[in-house]
Amino acid sequence: KICLELPPPGPDDLPLSLLEMGCSGRFELLTHSLPSNKPIQPQNTLPHGLPPTNVDLKMEVEKRFLQDPAWMPIHDTTDAFQKFLKLTKRDRQVDSLLHCSLSPLHSSLSVVRDPTTGMLLDFTEVLLEHTGLSAKNSFSLQRQPGPPAESLRGSNTNYPFLPGGMEELTLEQIKKKSELEEDIDFEHDLLAVPPGLKTGMDFSDKEAKTTKGEVNLLSLLSTFDDIIDQMPEEKDKDKKSGESSKLPRTNSLEDLGIKDTQSSFTPPKTSQADKTADMKKKETEAKKERKWAVPVDISCPCDDFYKRIPDPAFKYPFELDTFQKQAILRLEVHDSVFVAAHTSAGKTVVAEYAIALSQKHMTRTIYTSPIKALSNQKFRDFKNTFGDVGLLTGDVQLNPEASCLIMTTEILRSMLYNGSEVIRDLEWVIFDEVHYINDAERGVVWEEVLIMLPEHVSIILLSATVPNAVEFSEWIGRIKKKPIYVISTVKRPVPLEHYLYTGNSTKTQKELFLLLDATGSFLTKGYYAAVEAKKERTSKHAQSFGAKNAAHNTTLSQDRAIWQTLLNYLSQRQQTPVVAFTFSRTRCDDNSRSLNSLDLTSSVEKNEIHSFFHKSLSRLRGGDRQLPQILVMRDLLKRGIGVHHSGILPILKEVIEMLFSRGLVKVLFATETFAMGVNMPARTVVFDSIRKHDGTGFRNLLPGEYIQMAGRAGRRGLDATGTVIILCKSGVHDMGDLHAMMLGKPTVLQSQFRLTYTMILNLLRVEALRVTDMMRRSFSENHRDTQTHEKRISELRTLLSSLPPLDTEGQLSDLLQYYHTVNELRLTTEALQQAVMESMNGLKALSVGRVVVVNNAQHFNALAVILQVSNDSVNRMFTALIICEKGNEETSETTQLNRGFRHLHNTSLFIPEGPCSHTVQKLKAQDISAITVKTLKVIPERIIDNYNKRQQPRFRMDPPGQAISTATQELLRLAEANPDGITSLDPVNDLHLKGVDVVEGVMRQRVIQDCLKDFQCTHSPTFNEQFARVQERMGLQEELDRLLFLVSDMSLTLLPEYNQRIKVLKELKYIDESDAVQLKGRVACQISSHELLLTELLFENTLSLLAPEESAALLSCLVFTQNTQIEPHIPNTIQEGIDRVLCVAQRIGELQRECGIAQTAEDYVSQFKFGLTEVVYCWARGMPFAEIAMLTDVQEGTVVRCIQRLDEVLKEVRQAARIVGDSVLGSKMERASLAIRRDIVFTASLYTH
Repeated sequence: KICLELPPPGPDDLPLSLLEMGCSGRFELLTHSLPSNKPIQPQNTLPHGLPPTNVDLKMEVEKRFLQDPAWMPIHDTTDAFQKFLKLTKRDRQVDSLLHCSLSPLHSSLSVVRDPTTGMLLDFTEVLLEHTGLSAKNSFSLQRQPGPPAESLRGSNTNYPFLPGGMEELTLEQIKKKSELEEDIDFEHDLLAVPPGLKTGMDFSDKEAKTTKGEVNLLSLLSTFDDIIDQMPEEKDKDKKSGESSKLPRTNSLEDLGIKDTQSSFTPPKTSQADKTADMKKKETEAKKERKWAVPVDISCPCDDFYKRIPDPAFKYPFELDTFQKQAILRLEVHDSVFVAAHTSAGKTVVAEYAIALSQKHMTRTIYTSPIKALSNQKFRDFKNTFGDVGLLTGDVQLNPEASCLIMTTEILRSMLYNGSEVIRDLEWVIFDEVHYINDAERGVVWEEVLIMLPEHVSIILLSATVPNAVEFSEWIGRIKKKPIYVISTVKRPVPLEHYLYTGNSTKTQKELFLLLDATGSFLTKGYYAAVEAKKERTSKHAQSFGAKNAAHNTTLSQDRAIWQTLLNYLSQRQQTPVVAFTFSRTRCDDNSRSLNSLDLTSSVEKNEIHSFFHKSLSRLRGGDRQLPQILVMRDLLKRGIGVHHSGILPILKEVIEMLFSRGLVKVLFATETFAMGVNMPARTVVFDSIRKHDGTGFRNLLPGEYIQMAGRAGRRGLDATGTVIILCKSGVHDMGDLHAMMLGKPTVLQSQFRLTYTMILNLLRVEALRVTDMMRRSFSENHRDTQTHEKRISELRTLLSSLPPLDTEGQLSDLLQYYHTVNELRLTTEALQQAVMESMNGLKALSVGRVVVVNNAQHFNALAVILQVSNDSVNRMFTALIICEKGNEETSETTQLNRGFRHLHNTSLFIPEGPCSHTVQKLKAQDISAITVKTLKVIPERIIDNYNKRQQPRFRMDPPGQAISTATQELLRLAEANPDGITSLDPVNDLHLKGVDVVEGVMRQRVIQDCLKDFQCTHSPTFNEQFARVQERMGLQEELDRLLFLVSDMSLTLLPEYNQRIKVLKELKYIDESDAVQLKGRVACQISSHELLLTELLFENTLSLLAPEESAALLSCLVFTQNTQIEPHIPNTIQEGIDRVLCVAQRIGELQRECGIAQTAEDYVSQFKFGLTEVVYCWARGMPFAEIAMLTDVQEGTVVRCIQRLDEVLKEVRQAARIVGDSVLGSKMERASLAIRRDIVFTASLYTH
C-alpha cells in the first residue's frame, strides 16, 4: 500500500522548527515533518548527538582543575612516592634517635682548694653569666662569635656591641629603678595585645556559675572591702610611694640609669653608715663635676721619657718632639688622645706608635681616613713600615686578617652597626684629618662612629690646629665616660713666609713683597709697596692703552705671562717644587697647557719620568694608554708640570703624586683636595686666587682653609723656611681680607649631625638603642649641661619639699587661680610690650621727654622721664631720670621676691614718703612697664652732665641743677595727682598697631584685668604674705619643669624632624605602628644612600624589567651629581625606567613634604642626575673608554669615580635582593657589576702593588 504525503494545507501547518547548534549561539531550521509513530526527540539534539564544539576556556579550567583536581598526577601520592624512592635511597640511622640537641649549660663545676697547700677539698657549682648570648640577642662582648662569613663586615640582623658610655645595669640598679617607677595600675595599664600584633587575650571577668545551695566565699568577703580599714603601715607606705618621684618606663639602656635617686628608706644613724654615705656622695659629686678633656702642657720637656718607657714598641731614628713624647706616654697607659698640630708637624708618629703597640699586644688597630685616595697612600706607607696591614674600601679588600686595617669612615660605621667580630680585638681607632667632621655631607658619619665605639676601644684623633679642641674632646670624653688628653702645638717645624707677587714680565719678575714674616708679624710696609708697584704699572698701561677696571678678571694670555714669569723666577732661585692652588678644574688645565714653552726638567729627569710613566701604565690596554688626557699629561710631566684634581684619571693622579714626592714634578697645578694628601710637601705654595666658590657663591678663603693649603710649603729637614705666594693679578687684595685670612682663627669644629633613614632604621631594629640616645649624644647637643641641670633638679625638689604648705582656705580658696590669672596677664603684657618696642611708632613714642613707669629690681611703679635712647637696635637702652626716696639713689642689686607681679595687680604709683630724690639710670626695654600719655620738656644734656658731675666725690654735696630739680618736681606732681596710675598709650588706638596678635593681646589684657576684680583672695589680710609664698613655690616649680624639659628628649633639636621621618617610614611600610622594622626597612638598612628611592624601585620590580647593562645605566643617577650640557641618547626601555624613577622620587618627595620635612618635592627629585646614563650603558656593553669619553662633557676622572661608586650601589642592591629572596635580580646585579668592572676604570691602585 502506497501512502502519499500531501503538502500542508496552509503556511501555519508547515513542519518548521529551530534546532540549537551547540553553545555557539547558532540555530538550524528543520523543514521536514517528524514521524508520528515515533516519540518526539528534544529539539536541541541531532539524531547522532551534538557535533563537537569549543568549550569555554574558563569553564573548562574551573571544572577540570578547581572542581575535580583529583585526576592530576601531582595528587597521586603513590606514584610520587615511588618516584621519590627511585631517586633517593634513605639510609637508616637508628643511632640518631639516641641524640638530641642540648641547651647550653647554665652552670659549671668549680674546684675548691686549700689556699696554703693547694689540696683539692671540694667541688662547687657556679652559675655561668653569659649562657645563650649571641649576636642576635645581646650587645655583650661575651656573646658567642657569629659565622666566619660575617666576621669582617657583620650582618644587618646582628646586634651592635654596646657603645661606650651606655652601661648595662646591674640587678641592684634595676631594683632601685623599679622603686622609683610610677605605680602600675594592674587593672588598666597592662597590655592585652602584644606590640606588633592585631589581636590578643581577653582578660575580662567572667562570673563563675554557682549551683543552688553553694556559697562563694570570695564574693562574700568582697562585700566587706569597704568596711575594713587600711592598716596604718599600708597608709604610710602608700603615702611614701605616692610622694616618690615618678620616672617614665622605657626600654632604652640609657634611660634606665638612675638620674635622681631619692630613696624613702632612712638608714640607721650609725657613724660608719654616715661615713660610707658621705664618701659615696663625694665620689658621685666629684664624678659629676669631672672635666673629661685634660689639656697636656707640652712646654715642659719629657726628660724621663726613656726611663718611663725603657722598651718602646717602636723606635724612631730621630729625636721625638715634646708633644709626640707626651702622646706616646698616654698611649702606653691606654688613654685616648686628641693631637692638634700643623701640617708636617709629625702627627703620624702617634698613629705609628699605636699600630706598633697593638702588634705588641696582639690586638688590632683601625686607621680611618676621610677619602679613599688617602687610604691607599697610608696603606703603602704603613705596609712598608709594619708589613701586617690590610685595606678595606668600597671596591678593594686586601689582607682583612691583618692587625692594622685601613678603611674609610663609612665602612667602619657599617661594621659597628652590623656587629663585626673585628670589634672584639680592637684596641685603637685612629681618626686622621678630624677637621673633616665639618664636611656637611659626610661629617655625620664621624659622629656616628665616635658614639657607637665600644668602651674597650681607645681613640686617637689627629687634626690640624682648631680653636675648640678642648670642647670637642670634652664632648667625646663625656659620651664615652673616659678622659681625653688634648695635646696641641702651634709650632711649625718649618716657619712660613707669605708674599704678594705683582710681576707679569721679565722686568717685573722680582716684584715679590713680604707680607707676613716667619715670626708671624704682619708687615703693612710690604703691602703698601705691592699696592704702589701695581698702581704704577696700571697707570703706565692706562696712559698707553686707556684705563681699565682694576677688578676685572684676567685673560688667559695675561695669566700665562704671570705664570711664566713667576715660575722662571722661582726656578732660578731654586724654589721648586711648587704647588699652585687653583680653585677651578678648568683653570688648572688651562694654566698648565698655556705653559707650552716652559721646561723645568733635565734630560736625566726626563728619562726617569718617561720610564716610570710607561711602567705605571703598562697594565692598561693599548687603547686606554692612548687616551687624550694621558697623552697630554705625558707631555706635561716630561717638562716637570703636573695637574691634580678630581677630573684626572685616578691612576694618572697616583703617577703624578709619586713623581711629585720624588721631586720630578716641579710645578703642580692642584685644587684644594691636594691639601689633604699625605707626605706631599713642597718648597713653595702659590695661590692663584684667594676666592673660591663653595657651592652657593664666591667667598674669600677661610683661615683654616688657607692654613691647611699654605702648610704644604716647607719640607722638614730640607728647607729653613717655606714660601707662600699670593698672586695679585688684576689688583692687590684688600689688606683686611688678607689679615683675616692669614692671622684669623681657624674654623672651629662644628657638628654636622643630621638624621638619615639608614641611621633611624639601624637603631630601630635594636630595641635597647634609640635614635634619641644617638641625638642626645651628638656634638650638636653638647651645649646641654645635663649634669648641672640634674644637680639643680635635685636641689629644687629638696626646696619644694621643705616649703610650708599653702593656706588656701576661706577667702584664700581662689589664690592659686588668682596666681595663674596674674601670670597670664604678665605674659600677655610682656608680649604687647615687645611688639611696641619693635614697632616704629613705639620707638617714636619713647623719645626724649616721654614719661614712663619703671618696674625693675630697684623701682616699683616709679615715674621716669626719657633722656636718651641708644642706637643699638638689638639691645636698645634708655637713659631716664627716675624719682625715688631720699637715700635710695644708689643702685641696689637686692631683689624682692614678688616684685615681678606687684605692678600687675597693684597699679598705684610710687610716691616718696619723705623728701623726694632722683637717680639717672640706663633702662632695658623690659624695665619700662607702661608708656604714659604725658610728656615733659627737659634738657637731657644738662641733666646727664649735672648728675654725672655730682657722682664725683668732691661734687657729691652740691645741690642738683635747675633742669634736674624742675624735672623731678614735675614727675612728683604727676604721681601725686594720679596715685592710682596714669593713662598709658594704647597699642591699637594710640600707637596704631594693627597686627592680629596685638589686637587680640589688647583685648585679652582688658578681659584679664576685669577678671582680677572678682577674686576674693585680695581681700584677705594675709594676702600679700600668702601670695609671696605661692609665687615662691610656683617660681621653683616652673624652674623645675623647665629643667625637666631640658634634660628630657622633648628638648632635642632634631626631635621634630625625627618624628616627621618616622611618619614617612610608617606611610611607606618600612616600620609598623609599634616602630618594629619590617621587610622593606631591613632592605633599606643595606643601602648607604638614597635608601628610600632604591628600596621602592626594588619592591616595585622596576629593575626586573631591564637588562643588566640597562639596570646599571639607570642606577647611575644615584652616584652622578653634576649637570651636563649634552643630551644623552638612550634606548626606550631605559627612558621608561627613568620615567618610573622620577615618578617614584616625586611620590617620596611629596610624602616627605606632607609629613613636615622642609625639603620640597622638586628639590628631592632634582638631586637625581641622568647625565651619565648613556656613558654607563655603553661602558657596560663593552665600548672602549676612549669612545665613551667622547659621549659626554664630563671629565674622565669624574666618569671613573662615578662608575666605581656605581659598583658599590650594585653590590648593595644584590644584598637587598638576597634579603627579599629575588635570586633573579641578585644574579642580574652581579652580571651588571661584572660588566662594568673592567679596564682602566677598575685598574688596581699603584699604592697597593
